[in-house]
Amino acid sequence: MQGLFIEYVFLILIILSLVMLANKLRLAYPIVLVLGGLALSFTDQFSKILIDPDLIFFLFLPPLLYEASWQISWKEFWRWRRIITSFAFPIVILTSCVIALVSHALIPGFTLALGFLLGGIISPPDAISASTIMRQVNAPKLLVSIAEGESLLNDASSLIVFRFALVAVITGQFQFQQAITSFGLVVFMGIGIGLLVAFIFYGIHRWLPTTPSIEIVLTLVTPYCMYYAAEHFHFSGVLAVVSGGLLLSSKRQHMLTYLSRIQGVTVWTNLVFVLNGFVFLLIGLQLPSVVQQLGDVSLPDAIGYGLAISLVLMAARLLCTYGAVLFTKFASHFITVADANPGWKGPLILGWAGMRGVVSLAAALSIPLVVGAGQPFPHRSLILFITFIVILMTLVFQGLTLPWLIKKIDLNERDNALLEQQQELLIQQKIAQTSLQFLDMGDNGLLTNEHIANLHERLQIDLRLLNHELTETDTIRTDAILTFQRTYLDVLQQQRNTLNELNHQPEVDEELIRKYLSLIDIEEFKVREKLVQELG
Repeated sequence: MQGLFIEYVFLILIILSLVMLANKLRLAYPIVLVLGGLALSFTDQFSKILIDPDLIFFLFLPPLLYEASWQISWKEFWRWRRIITSFAFPIVILTSCVIALVSHALIPGFTLALGFLLGGIISPPDAISASTIMRQVNAPKLLVSIAEGESLLNDASSLIVFRFALVAVITGQFQFQQAITSFGLVVFMGIGIGLLVAFIFYGIHRWLPTTPSIEIVLTLVTPYCMYYAAEHFHFSGVLAVVSGGLLLSSKRQHMLTYLSRIQGVTVWTNLVFVLNGFVFLLIGLQLPSVVQQLGDVSLPDAIGYGLAISLVLMAARLLCTYGAVLFTKFASHFITVADANPGWKGPLILGWAGMRGVVSLAAALSIPLVVGAGQPFPHRSLILFITFIVILMTLVFQGLTLPWLIKKIDLNERDNALLEQQQELLIQQKIAQTSLQFLDMGDNGLLTNEHIANLHERLQIDLRLLNHELTETDTIRTDAILTFQRTYLDVLQQQRNTLNELNHQPEVDEELIRKYLSLIDIEEFKVREKLVQELG
């Protein structure tokens, strides 16, 4: 047990080193982690680490989905709901059909049922890679929103297709009407269970005497409860986590205290970082076991099948993406759509951002070894190998070329008339105006309080500066503001130095020193966030 623990400690250190290397090379860290895992798979110490499908589905997937549902903008999700749902359901199903037909024609002895099984496994893209790359190159936010929204739903649809195809392979029967009914039941009941569990936890947060520590632990437990409750009744645990997470995310200001929100962001950011690191490193580490399980199929043939299906998968997603564009243009004549003329650049990026990830590999590994009366599951080893090749091809090839593609076609923001910096200034202006109005409408005696009068004067100065910045035409932020921010950071460092000197005095309580050091950290965070916006 101690040896296993030490092994995973080394893996965490390797993950940190590879992520730092990715930052140095300005590459998306999932790509570097997968390649690093491939390299480690040839070493004796790490070559025997295998992915347990239950570990991925029941330990990793719920918190990753839950955190993604908290991060996504519900406003943007609802605005692009038609595009997101088309990527998450019809395109996943169409892709599965294409893969089923191609694999059936390409691979000897590969039935249509096995083709649909393979299609359900490799159809859902991995959004972590796509969103990481898009954010690195400052891609338009509408594309990031669509990619992240798609990721919340496509795992559910693909796993449902996988489930029905697996039953068809095992039983040799497939009833279309029953499958459609079951599909709807799995989807809607999964959503319903997720919402029910979310309301229960909302009540716990809202009305029970919790503390920030209790509330943060509750947020860690919530996605597992949602997932297990839905899967226990054989409904979609993915949709349960997503629907429940979206609901609780919209209620965060009412059910969590300010301290829980601040501390919770730090806890969840680090947790998801470690989980994602393990996930992508484990993908690379599976190469030896995947190759060993090939059996009778020769390695060159298996590689050929994997490369061919990878190319078909990329082409199918691109064609489906432009098909969605044509449908949007057609539908705009009858209903109101978010963007009646998406153009060709945005769909090209979304179509190319189809890297596959660990959900696909975990689904392939979850295929049973035997069917019926103890007979080996047909082509299980080949399905697993093709899945690995598809993940490697899409993640590395598409992942490395996506930043170049985004820069090459020079796609600008199309859906928002205001620059992000202008929006930020308008938000600050509105906050200052509202604050001043609140103070002016209050008790007249309030302004006789020196502290409140000082606050009122500071708000007036801030509002005056903001109004001046918004009327400038050549630049949003002046050099004077940047100089102020940098000088303020120097002042904060001087305050830290003073506190550290005070801490050497025996009559000063060190807990108070730490308290004020923490307050300075928060103040520096506020200043640096604005400075990053300027220099970014």
